[in-house]
Amino acid sequence: MASKHPPVCQIFSFKDCKTSLDPIFELPAHCLTPTAAPIVIDNGSFQTRAGWAAPAADLDSAPRLIFRSVAARSRGAARSETQIGNDIPNLEPLRWLLKSQFDRNVVVNFEIQELILDHVFTHLGLSSEGFVEHPILMTEAPCNPLHCRQMMSELLFECYRVPFVSYGVDSLYSFYHNNNQRNLQPPHTGLILSSGYHCSHILPVVDGRLDAVNCKRLNVAGSQAASYLQRLLQLKYPGHLAAITLSRMEELLHEHSYTAVDYHQELEKWRCPEFYEREVHRMQLPFSGKVPGGCVSVEERQERRAQQLRRLQEINTRRREEKLQQDQERLDRLLAVQELLEDGLLDQFHKSLMELNMDSAEELQSYINKLQLAVEQGRLKLLQSDGAEGKMEVWALLLNY
Repeated sequence: MASKHPPVCQIFSFKDCKTSLDPIFELPAHCLTPTAAPIVIDNGSFQTRAGWAAPAADLDSAPRLIFRSVAARSRGAARSETQIGNDIPNLEPLRWLLKSQFDRNVVVNFEIQELILDHVFTHLGLSSEGFVEHPILMTEAPCNPLHCRQMMSELLFECYRVPFVSYGVDSLYSFYHNNNQRNLQPPHTGLILSSGYHCSHILPVVDGRLDAVNCKRLNVAGSQAASYLQRLLQLKYPGHLAAITLSRMEELLHEHSYTAVDYHQELEKWRCPEFYEREVHRMQLPFSGKVPGGCVSVEERQERRAQQLRRLQEINTRRREEKLQQDQERLDRLLAVQELLEDGLLDQFHKSLMELNMDSAEELQSYINKLQLAVEQGRLKLLQSDGAEGKMEVWALLLNY
C-alpha cells in the first residue's frame, strides 16, 4: 500500500518592496520628428502610468513611469516639500500627510493632479517651462462628470499649453486590445467587469460601442477589500497590529488571492482538508525583538493603570482650576458693574450693561448669583479632589510598604 505524503506547507514572506526614485529620462529623438509623439497617461486611482505612444520598434511597449497616485507632505510642516509616488520612501509612517487627486475614482483635487503631471512631464524629459508640445491621451472613469473633464482640459491647455487632448476609458482600451490579440473580427460585443482601487464598473459593449445608459457602478473595489482584510486580521491577531499594515494587505490581495468563478463550488473545495493544506498560504512575519503586549506582568499593568489614573486626575484638576479662575474673573467683573449702581453712576452702569448684553439690574443679579454658586461648587470639588489624591498617596505608601 503506497504511503500518502503529507501536503507541503506553503510559507511565504512579505516582500515589503521599497520604491526607488524615478529616473529622469532623456527625450527620444524620434519622438520629435517628423511629428511630436503623443504621451499616454493612464491616470488611475491606484497607480499612474505614463509613456510614449510610439511604435514598438522605436520604444519599449511598457510604460516608462509607474508610481502610486498619491502626494505626501510631512505633518506639521506648512512649507515642506511635496513628494510624489516613488519619491515617498514609505507610505506607512504617520508622519506623512497623504493626499490623492481622486475621490471615488473621480478627479476632484486638481492641485495634486498638477503636481503629478509635473512629475510625469519632468521625468519623461520635457524640460520646456510651461509648454508641452506633445498631444496627450489620458484615461478617465466611465461616464466621467463633464465638470471634471472641463477642469482637466483647462489644466492641460492653460497650464501646459498642450496642442491636443483625447480622453478614453482604460477598461475599453483593454477590451479592444485583448480582442485584437485573440484575432477577433470587429465589431466586438461583450461585458466588461472593471474593478479598480475605489470603484468597480460593469460596462456593456454592443457592436463595438459602449452602452453608457446601462453602465453600473459599485463603490466597492480594491481599497475596501484591503481595509476590510486588515480589520479582519487585526481582530484575529491582536498581538501583531503593527505588522498588519495596509500595504501588506494590498500585497496579499495582489499576490496571494484570486477571484472565485463559482463561489459555492469553491467553498466545497476548501472543505476538503487536503485541498486546504495544499492551497493555504502562510505568511511569516519578520523577527521582532519587542515583547508582545500579552506578556506584560500583572505588577506592570497595575503600575500603568495607576499612572493613567493619576494623569487623568491631574488633567481634571487642571481643567477645574481653569474653569474656577474664569468664573471668578467673570464674577469680579459683574460685581464691579453692580458697584457702579450702588455708587449712583447710572450712565456708566447702563453702558456696562449694554457691553454685557444685559437688559436690567435684575438680570445682572441673577448672573451674579449663578456665578457665585458655580465658584463655590468649583472650590468644593477642588478640595474633594485634593483629599482623594491624599488618600491615594497613603494607599500607595501602604502597598509599597
